[in-house]
Amino acid sequence: MTLKERDKKHLWHPLKQHQTHPNSLAIVKAKGCHLFDEEGKSYIDAISSWYTCMFGHCNDYITSRVAEQMKTLDQIMFSDFTHQPAIELSEALIKILPVNQNRIFFNDNGSTAVEAAIKMALQYYFNKGEKRSSFIAFENGFHGDTFGAMSMSSLSVYNGPFEDFLMTIHRIPVPDGTNTEAILNQIQTIIESDLIAGFIYEPLVQGAAGMKIHDSDGLNEILNCFKSNGILTIADEVMTGFGKTGKYFASDHVSTKPDIICLSKALTAGLVPMAITSCTETIYKAFLGESIATGFMHCHTYSANPIACAAAIAAIELLQSDAIQNNITRIANAHKAFESKIQNHPKVKSTRSIGVILAIDLNTTAERYGDLRDKLLVFFMKNGVFLRPLGNTIYIQPPYVVTEEELQKVYSTIQKALDIV
Repeated sequence: MTLKERDKKHLWHPLKQHQTHPNSLAIVKAKGCHLFDEEGKSYIDAISSWYTCMFGHCNDYITSRVAEQMKTLDQIMFSDFTHQPAIELSEALIKILPVNQNRIFFNDNGSTAVEAAIKMALQYYFNKGEKRSSFIAFENGFHGDTFGAMSMSSLSVYNGPFEDFLMTIHRIPVPDGTNTEAILNQIQTIIESDLIAGFIYEPLVQGAAGMKIHDSDGLNEILNCFKSNGILTIADEVMTGFGKTGKYFASDHVSTKPDIICLSKALTAGLVPMAITSCTETIYKAFLGESIATGFMHCHTYSANPIACAAAIAAIELLQSDAIQNNITRIANAHKAFESKIQNHPKVKSTRSIGVILAIDLNTTAERYGDLRDKLLVFFMKNGVFLRPLGNTIYIQPPYVVTEEELQKVYSTIQKALDIV
């Protein structure tokens, strides 16, 4: 019996309707930019397995560091103990995070990083004697699947059955270079009518919405507005963090820095799960006091797992290397050239890119999550490229180690796909 057949007996896959899509491809090995299935066929992983394996699969430098760590310390509770990998990771992160960040709180994944950020914001004001219960977020944002993170999100395909149970969120448009003044007026109206604890946003790029890129100057003005009104700002860098936009963090593209940052995905280079919620020293100090009740009573069993910390330290070292920085620039330039080549194609509605992220909106009236998206996914896989369209948007986010030959194969496969749209 094949792995694919055995899979059907007990497994329930995420983001999938099993009645209409019963099969899942069985991957038995991954190396560099390639995935290998049980029949021996290979696929270029052009989205880095959901933006995680940015240094390629099974990167020797990272796996060797993790193997060494496994021989020394595997897991220890982080409430009463500390350890060298966690300390070294905090030091490495603070060196590359925006300058106002000074405290590192560990979580398990992107959703829980956001969940911790929400709780930090709420308790920050609670500890100061203020009760604030509402948030502001961008339209079409996505921040995760736990209840707080779902509340901050606004993509109904994920949240539909749960909307009656979510927190109060005020939605504002993303800045597009023409609407900033109107957004600022809307924010002022919301602030005057409700007690706002925080503003959460995906800086510059909204991932699940289709890699939508917004105006950095407008974002900066919006952040300044919240700062001047004493409202905390939370940057969800789970997708954008660790080099994907051409800088270490998308927040580096704007001068006004967030109070809280959520990190995961490429944090450990896709090797093991881990997430971090970082914050300013001001926020941290609001939780200090004589009573335990003012402390942050939030914990994950695998917080600061030493093995995950070792992976993250190695990943940050690679990120800072000249080789990876040069590759990021090379990929960004290649994306720009491919954009120029296809942007006038009759099947292309629009294109956009930043760093290693490239998105192509198709010129079609097909339903966002309809047959076209599935047809494209099948086509890409048959041609040896793993691309997973977001509705009618084809996007690329390849590992930093992708070769020029591999990148050109991804581009040519997309060009072929335009003929079947």
